[in-house]
Amino acid sequence: MAALLGHDDQALTRVPDQARHPWLSVATQRFGQTTALSQLLLGATLGFGMTFWDAFLALTLGAVLLNAIAITVGVIGQREGLSTAILTRWTGFGHAGSAMLGLIIGLSSTGWFGVQTGLAGVTLADATGVLPAPVWSLVFGLVVTVIAVYGVRWMAWTAYVAVPAFLLLLGYLVLTSVQDIPAVLSSPAPGEPIGMMTAVTLVTGSFIVGAAIAPDMTRFNRSSWDVVKQTVLGITAGEWIISLAGVILAHGLRTTDVMGVIGSTGGWIGALIVLTAVLKINDWNLYSASLAMVNFFDAVFNVRISRVQVTVMVGCAGSFLAAAGIVNQFSHFLVLLGVVFPPVTGIMIAEYYIVRRWRNEIISTRPRVPRSAPSWVPVTVIIWPAAAIVGELLPFGQSSVNSLVLAFALYVSAGRLDLLRMRTRRATNRKVVGEPSAA
Repeated sequence: MAALLGHDDQALTRVPDQARHPWLSVATQRFGQTTALSQLLLGATLGFGMTFWDAFLALTLGAVLLNAIAITVGVIGQREGLSTAILTRWTGFGHAGSAMLGLIIGLSSTGWFGVQTGLAGVTLADATGVLPAPVWSLVFGLVVTVIAVYGVRWMAWTAYVAVPAFLLLLGYLVLTSVQDIPAVLSSPAPGEPIGMMTAVTLVTGSFIVGAAIAPDMTRFNRSSWDVVKQTVLGITAGEWIISLAGVILAHGLRTTDVMGVIGSTGGWIGALIVLTAVLKINDWNLYSASLAMVNFFDAVFNVRISRVQVTVMVGCAGSFLAAAGIVNQFSHFLVLLGVVFPPVTGIMIAEYYIVRRWRNEIISTRPRVPRSAPSWVPVTVIIWPAAAIVGELLPFGQSSVNSLVLAFALYVSAGRLDLLRMRTRRATNRKVVGEPSAA
């Protein structure tokens, strides 16, 4: 019956050793996250205002920052085998903060799932000439929902197909659109110059949320070294291959309108470029949303609801919002939600590696989940929004990195000053709703 219902993928428990995956399988999915159209558009933006090699340097520096963030927080997920939202209960946020973060991740990921699904629907309608875009949005959204329902194994096989297909199609697009690639590598920027600091800011900001919620993926890694390998390969290759393709297109065609270039290829070639790019980011959007919402229901209502059940509900909701076109009205709100994630990562890293107020509790209970956690941590309630706001307002540096570093420094200071007062909440028997047997 579990095979028919999908996989719960240890949504509220630690991932056991026997459920861990080879690092290359996880790396393929991490790389799949960076095969998004946003990375192609990022490359085109950089290429329009920088030489190829300056853009390469900016992408490399940005990848180094992203790798450092994703590895540091990802190792926590690998060691503890817990999702991001669950981990935050013992890494500075407590039950209340964890519930709030779960709700934010759920809303953000569901919203971006709807945006991407809507884009896929329009693409399919244009390519086929039959059925309107809302119908195709529903169909595509439900297909991705089924993949996410069956969990990481199905998502891995989807990556094995979608990632190579996207790379082949992207290579075809570049080779047929740009006639003299060697000349592009030495040509000046075709547009208004972009400074190196601005460029690195754009690169880091493009994937900071993905790096911040790395534990959702790295909890399936078998070792810390696997986390390092899969993160460096996945993120760096994504920045270099996908974004540099955008740089070449911007130089060769002297435009940042990559979507227009893709559309001009006509027929199914352009459509498949969009669909393969959307597919491998959207299943993880839905997967992260389901994990976050499972945590939210558990933390707030003390109800253990099946990840499969949540995935179906969230996937259907996102698909209908995409079909109705409503979700596009909230794109600015979704971008705004993204600013709350970097401080979360800074606080998690500070608590787990430096302050260690609850580290012994989470480590000593392996392979079980601790029975108790702080209800809430008042100082975190102050540091979290303060770091996000100040990080955005500072006139220098990269706002996401600013807020992460500021949150880290403030939390370490609070720990040193013994300001981490809290109330402890002991776990109680949960009401279990629709939970399938172990995957």
